[in-house]
Amino acid sequence: MTQAAVAPYQDAIDIIKEEGGEICKLCYQCGTCTATCPWNLVRSFMVRKAMHQAQLGVVDFESEDMWLCVTCKWCVERCPRGVEIIDVWRSFRRAIVEMGIAGIPDSIRFTQKNISGVGNPQGEDRNKRTDWAKDAGVKTFTKGMDVLFFPCCYNAYDPKLIRVAKATAKVFEKAGVTFGIMGNEQNCCGESIRKAGAEETFKSLVKTNIENFNKLGVQKIVVTSPHCYHTLKNEYAELGGKFEVLHLSQFLAQLIKEGKIKPTKEIKKVVTLHDSCYLGRHNKVYDEPRFVLKSIPGIQLVEMYNNRENGLCCGGGGGRIWAETKKGERFSDMRIDQAIEAKANVLAAACPYCMANFEDSVTTMDKGSVLEVKEIVELVAESL
Repeated sequence: MTQAAVAPYQDAIDIIKEEGGEICKLCYQCGTCTATCPWNLVRSFMVRKAMHQAQLGVVDFESEDMWLCVTCKWCVERCPRGVEIIDVWRSFRRAIVEMGIAGIPDSIRFTQKNISGVGNPQGEDRNKRTDWAKDAGVKTFTKGMDVLFFPCCYNAYDPKLIRVAKATAKVFEKAGVTFGIMGNEQNCCGESIRKAGAEETFKSLVKTNIENFNKLGVQKIVVTSPHCYHTLKNEYAELGGKFEVLHLSQFLAQLIKEGKIKPTKEIKKVVTLHDSCYLGRHNKVYDEPRFVLKSIPGIQLVEMYNNRENGLCCGGGGGRIWAETKKGERFSDMRIDQAIEAKANVLAAACPYCMANFEDSVTTMDKGSVLEVKEIVELVAESL
């Protein structure tokens, strides 16, 4: 892109310099980011090229590449200079969104509008957020309860994933945990929309959610989504949030270790665990999910080719969960193949985005007869 072509985008370039400029200076163009990016397993994606363009101030804002990064953190973990490449990519997208540059995917525009309007990416009626809880006897959180249960928007609204929220409530009740949900005023945590560039939408969500947490006297939050976990634990804390945050897999491990739940019913299945990027690489939670699965009698736990620190992204991070990915370019399809190669008959996950992508892949690949997709808590609930 020539300097003349850049001129209309100078304000966007300024945003990148402000947010990602100093980060870019660390990059010395070794190309490790491009070599390690999972997109290059299925297509060409020159991460190094975009980083160099950012250094020069000649970013091609209208390129499809601006919207490919799934924020899996492989590039950051392997960068010899420790460049926070995800932050640079977020600055690209923030510049595009804030300046209204052509090429913003419809999926991002619609999702931002939905979250701003009704507090969830699906655009569902706010008053239906707690419908899943009505026949489960789940109460609204009140001060003095052990935990606030904060199910992801997908677990609250997606017909295929509501079962995870219900299984969680069942396990909590068996454990004698006093818990409640926020009610219909709960909003999306905002992690993914921030990675998609909508910084002001994110900050608005944070402000409202923190006010609601404080009003209710919340001290401990248990979440089903690693994306909620990451942002409530790390990003909300930077913006004034003062509460303990646990991912569901961590809380389950705690309950088992304390003897509050004891899986006794045998589940004779060969299970493999998918390491979610935001639970694993972003927050280093690898052992607790495995501990929980190993605590269930009858389960044989096997590992896929890509596991733990080298886990392969499902393709849903960075706002990609709302985008349509072409057949042949879906990481989730590759993951299904890896699970089957490991001779597993259950693919266990601990993330609603991963669950949604795997459910879709199992269906489109016609693998439902050989592989089930289960959330860890579903297996725990079955074993009680």
